[in-house]
Amino acid sequence: MLKTFDLVLIGVMTATAAVTYTIKHRAELKLEEVHRLEAEIKLEKDTIDLLKADWALQSQPNRLERLVKAYDDELQLQPTESTALVHAKELPMLKSEVPVPDVTEAKASAKGATVASAKGATVAGAKGATAKAQPIPPAPHAGAEDDADADEIETGSVE
Repeated sequence: MLKTFDLVLIGVMTATAAVTYTIKHRAELKLEEVHRLEAEIKLEKDTIDLLKADWALQSQPNRLERLVKAYDDELQLQPTESTALVHAKELPMLKSEVPVPDVTEAKASAKGATVASAKGATVAGAKGATAKAQPIPPAPHAGAEDDADADEIETGSVE
């Protein structure tokens, strides 16, 4: 008759066969999913190629020129002047991107105001009040170069 050891080995072999079949089945399902995804990727690539070809046909200069001539009365298009084109660095910055002027780089004319405010902060500190250091905007000064610097701070550039 069968011994208990034989029954245990039969059980282990059956369990091993079941686990092997389950793993094989899962691998086949994953392989089918991979093939499906590869087919979708190929379809998308083909669609992109088709759209690029369509765009190339739609944006041909000869075709666009014919359309402009056909609809000239309705569109009233004019050629773009070369002075209307600007570089990206010529566009103004957003106000949130404008750099804050550094107090240490203040001009000589603003030094007097800085010294006076520093004396006031020292007096306030001596009285026991807590004073926070506030950046002092430079005093307005004359000169074309200084005005250009002030304009550059407000609008800035994209460099």
